[in-house]
Amino acid sequence: MNLSFHRGDPDETVLENYHRFCDAAGFAFDSLIASAQDHHTEIRRVTKADCGIGIWRPRDRESVDGLLTDQPGVTLVTYYADCVPLYFLDPVHRAIGLAHAGWRGTVAGMGMKMAEAMERAFGSKPEELLAAIGPSIGPCCYEVDQPVAEAFAAKMDWRPENFIKNGGNGKYMLNLWEANRRALLCAGLLPERISIAELCTQCHADLLYSHRASGGKRGGLAAFFALKEASACQN
Repeated sequence: MNLSFHRGDPDETVLENYHRFCDAAGFAFDSLIASAQDHHTEIRRVTKADCGIGIWRPRDRESVDGLLTDQPGVTLVTYYADCVPLYFLDPVHRAIGLAHAGWRGTVAGMGMKMAEAMERAFGSKPEELLAAIGPSIGPCCYEVDQPVAEAFAAKMDWRPENFIKNGGNGKYMLNLWEANRRALLCAGLLPERISIAELCTQCHADLLYSHRASGGKRGGLAAFFALKEASACQN
């Protein structure tokens, strides 16, 4: 079930995996639109006119690590293999966002930027947002060097003592889940409206693609997010 192109599988095989996943999970294949990730924090608003981009239509932009929409019938797709998927739902304005956050995106405040982008685009208020931090490499496995640790330690308002531990010999254990949670709190999200999957990709490399566990010889996971069509009884 590799869902990443250019990872060694023929494109037709990856497309077949998308069809199978969509059939099983209830997403419409023709509603998909994918990101163009490069570990930055660019966010793109998409509509039904963009469906297919990055899947069966070619990319028309580079450097898109976050997608947002308020249109049902649009399924946002982002890619992972240890990095953190961030899901955002505004139930008041019926809008969603999906973001990719590796360590670079996390320390650059991708979660905060998505909350800000949703406020600009839809009038979303941070305290009304629901957010979820999906499966990624966990604090049990994510060892980083001193420059990365120092970049996070500089985020004093995130209280980095809660997500960086000195492992000795110039190595540190980094908790990307907690770092992203702290960033979301600083953006104004409420703690009770943030969920964390707490599922480590490296620990569960038999089920989930992990870049570190495989030494880069892997396929790719994908996160999917879509709004359902409003039912007739909803206002």
